[in-house]
Amino acid sequence: ARIEAQSVKAVIEKYNAADAADPAFKARCLFIKEERSELVKHHLWVLWTDYFKPPHFEKYPDLHQLFNEATKLAGGGPGGAKSSDDPAVADELLAKIDEIAEIFAETKAA
Repeated sequence: ARIEAQSVKAVIEKYNAADAADPAFKARCLFIKEERSELVKHHLWVLWTDYFKPPHFEKYPDLHQLFNEATKLAGGGPGGAKSSDDPAVADELLAKIDEIAEIFAETKAA
């Protein structure tokens, strides 16, 4: 999920730096960003539904909310990276993924 989110941020930055006179490049950027955003959501959902179990959610009571926020940040709704060209949104998504990664690492170490 993190690698895909880094790709989302990189594409947003390329999109914003691109010359407006190259609409084909900008359109490809948007397509790739949206595709990578969907992959972020997919990877997060797999972790959320297939890896984390009730004991994890008991130990980390904010985990459901964290996944909800992360998947919304990856999504196409208001404030989501899929529908935004703001690198700050991608940074927020990366921060949420890092929080999830910390919890994941703790569960693997236990």
